[in-house]
Amino acid sequence: MKICIYGASSNAIDNSFLDAGEQLGKTIAQNNHSVVFGGGAAGLMGAVARGSHSENGEIIGICPSFFNVDGALFTDCTEMIYTETMRERKQLLEEMSDAFVITPGGIGTFDEFFEIYTLRQLGVHKKPIVIFNTNGYYNPLIDMLSNAIQKSFMPDTNMDLLFISDNPQEIIEHIENYNPADYNAAEFKFIK
Repeated sequence: MKICIYGASSNAIDNSFLDAGEQLGKTIAQNNHSVVFGGGAAGLMGAVARGSHSENGEIIGICPSFFNVDGALFTDCTEMIYTETMRERKQLLEEMSDAFVITPGGIGTFDEFFEIYTLRQLGVHKKPIVIFNTNGYYNPLIDMLSNAIQKSFMPDTNMDLLFISDNPQEIIEHIENYNPADYNAAEFKFIK
């Protein structure tokens, strides 16, 4: 399977996040899956790619051509696909991937997560979405989603569309055994 990784592009984060990212990349490759990601060499994008590369995993980078500057891109990708725009990049990441793992990140990662989550909710895709909750990083986000449910801004079934874990092997097992439940987007018109 091709597993899309969304995550930080900054190296100014605690090494425990980078170490966890590398382990995730290793686990993906050890289980004979491919990494599809934004092509960056730094942050969690780079960490996951390095982990996969250390286990001879397939790594597909997708990035806008304007990111192709010295040191910005992971140079050991099996394949690098260049796009004209960020929107085109996100579309290819979605189309080429069989699953999505959201690692800790900032505003770009939040954007990618909410877009792919919204598309799942609307039934545009039925692929698994995993939150890699290293060091409890996404606990506030999970609380926010729970609050939205409690205040009736979204149905509680929305949480069924996510798998949350800080364990790479558990994440792979979830993706491998994923069976998308029937989910009727029309139900959102009738939230009680």
